[in-house]
Amino acid sequence: MGFLHLPGLGKAHFHEYGSGQKPLLAFHGYGMTGKQFHVLDQSVLPRYHIYGFDHFFHGESRLDGWTEQQILSGMPKAMVRSYMEEWFKLYGRQRFSVMGYSIGANLALILVEEYADMIDDIILMAPDGLAVFKGFHFILHNKLGRAIFRTATKSKWLAPFLVKSVKRVGVIDESLYKIAYNEIDTEQKRLDTYYTLNLIRQLKPDVQKVAQLINQHKIKCLLIFGKHDKLFPKSAAMPFLGMLDNAEVHEVELGHWLVTKALDEYLVK
Repeated sequence: MGFLHLPGLGKAHFHEYGSGQKPLLAFHGYGMTGKQFHVLDQSVLPRYHIYGFDHFFHGESRLDGWTEQQILSGMPKAMVRSYMEEWFKLYGRQRFSVMGYSIGANLALILVEEYADMIDDIILMAPDGLAVFKGFHFILHNKLGRAIFRTATKSKWLAPFLVKSVKRVGVIDESLYKIAYNEIDTEQKRLDTYYTLNLIRQLKPDVQKVAQLINQHKIKCLLIFGKHDKLFPKSAAMPFLGMLDNAEVHEVELGHWLVTKALDEYLVK
């Protein structure tokens, strides 16, 4: 494990694991850390040496001197380049692969935009960034939605009420409800959620450009979706999938909570 000192941003903490030789930069889902992919010890870890990054407001990554106003404005997309440039300073300029689960897929996809000619493989699991998720768009880009999100962050009862309400109408299932509720049961957790989602609000990949680059550079592309995922289902990603020449796509009998031993066993088979 170690840190990348990202100019103008802060310290990005990463975990190293895996017995393979090929370097793979990995970005986890909300509420987890860069260790999340440890569970894929039969399928992914034997092939790659993983550098799993903690998102800011997760694990040991820390912003440096950012004001609340800066956080709410969001991290500029161009700053994602600094992950690779600082990583190259430590390990040398070389070919690499990327992996992203859920919100972490946004960073993986942006790295494809910037470094497609150096990327061997991209692995995406229940990926955000391939289509607009209306719920996130409302609370991050709509004036009313942003006001509700901020109010819910400060309230002990409103956030749990809203999560229960969206479960009741079927927007999320029981597993997502448990995950969401566990991340809002204290004021600090609610604030971390608020800051995390606002910080990444500008990190939206150009999916048409990404698809063109994957095809042009013949990047090996593996995409995995949960058949019961209500957040980022395969159906929402179909326009992107239709642009790819030769992607390997799987839909497994799981929900959004996808990075599990069950997935590891499926990939081995």
